[in-house]
Amino acid sequence: MAGVVERHSIDVVPDEERHGRPFSQFTLWLGANLQITAVITGALAVVFGANAFWSLIGLLLGNLLGGAVMALHAAQGPRLGLPQMITSRAQFGVRGAVVPLALVIVMYLGFFASGTVLAGQAVGRLTHLGETPGIVLFAVVTAVAAAVGYRLVHVLGRIAGLVCALAFLYLGARLLQRADLADLLHDRGFGLPVFLLAVSLSASWQLAFGPYVADYSRYLPRHTSARATFWWTLSGSVLGAQWSMAFGVLAAAAAPAAFVGHEVTYLVGLGGTGLTAAFLYFVIALGKLTINILNTYGGFMSLVTSVSGFRRPGAAGSGTPTVSPRARSLYIAGIMVAGTAVALLGKDSFLASFKDFLLFLLTFFTPWSAINLVDYYLISKERYDIPALGDPAGRYGAWNAGALSVYVLGVLAQFPFLATHFYTGPLVAPLGGADISWLIGLAVPAALYWAVARRDTARVPDPDGPADGREGAAAPAGLGG
Repeated sequence: MAGVVERHSIDVVPDEERHGRPFSQFTLWLGANLQITAVITGALAVVFGANAFWSLIGLLLGNLLGGAVMALHAAQGPRLGLPQMITSRAQFGVRGAVVPLALVIVMYLGFFASGTVLAGQAVGRLTHLGETPGIVLFAVVTAVAAAVGYRLVHVLGRIAGLVCALAFLYLGARLLQRADLADLLHDRGFGLPVFLLAVSLSASWQLAFGPYVADYSRYLPRHTSARATFWWTLSGSVLGAQWSMAFGVLAAAAAPAAFVGHEVTYLVGLGGTGLTAAFLYFVIALGKLTINILNTYGGFMSLVTSVSGFRRPGAAGSGTPTVSPRARSLYIAGIMVAGTAVALLGKDSFLASFKDFLLFLLTFFTPWSAINLVDYYLISKERYDIPALGDPAGRYGAWNAGALSVYVLGVLAQFPFLATHFYTGPLVAPLGGADISWLIGLAVPAALYWAVARRDTARVPDPDGPADGREGAAAPAGLGG
């Protein structure tokens, strides 16, 4: 098993262990997005008032905008050889990074739980065990696969991408046998609030990948083109998500009563009975397995990053500690137990709570994305002092009050524009009910952080310093190269 189970966690991946091509990002993110939760996300645009025509356009726009931000994070992986969230220490401080990290862990648990509810239904029907045992069985399989690590994640992504693509082609054909596409797209009435809701739903879907997308590109060779990593990640994620969401839009528009609240049984019933039904239950579980492994693996990385920030620095030259196989298993088991508990408690009120969960996530992750990207591309110029990422007394310090203040302001700036079930900001009504909080959450902290950080030159590694991985690595071709 030593050659199968991943040895690295938040430590730097050495050059001699780098492998793969940027195309692996396309297959992984295609497979991660061709799944039932993305279908339901697309359907929500119709459920909450948009017509099918403008839902498709709004979802595509949100996928492109959010996917571009997500893919910019992915391009950091080959450059640094580090998982995504540990680089937040360069902005917030070695210990200050625990603030966004805590929220990221909540996100992973939420996505783990919501995905396990849907996959558990499929597993329960496929095995005839019932929903609750299906949820538990699926969670255990997820945890075991996440413990094996990076290589298995990519293998499952390739398999899920192929199998789920074939299944969605078949289901799409079956859907269009029952409903006329021209009739579904006949209503072209435009409403700005519900159009922006569609944009926000898909943008939040893509932005939520940002905190862990570099985890799955960090094994690529150091000189891998950042441009290639960006475009392969973007194209795989947008194609997969838009494909799934478009199916959800058309299904919700064609048969709202049959689809909403019965998503798993509707998809399987659309496909057929007997062996076909069994295969579709398997496809639903496989699609959710891929994304739930990403959430569990990312949650493990974030927990280790949080805890290690309050321990002594790692070995000389690494800046980050290694994690034993036993500790790795314990971290992942903890995530599995917590996520499964949430899934079992929330399985009966899934749809409404998931919509609000998605939109509320934007409030906390768009400021983090803005700060991280401005720092990496504009302030630090793609160079980090990697040993200092593990040393609270080093270049980045324990807490960066300036960055943390910008983050809090970025979150607060969104509240007047935020529209959720449990809170609606005062500026939502003048905008006709439209939620534009995520745009504010990108623009405001990006501008504020640039103004604050560009004066803090002591945090930025010398561009003429050593390029051996101790202050970042030799610069590969940038996004334009």
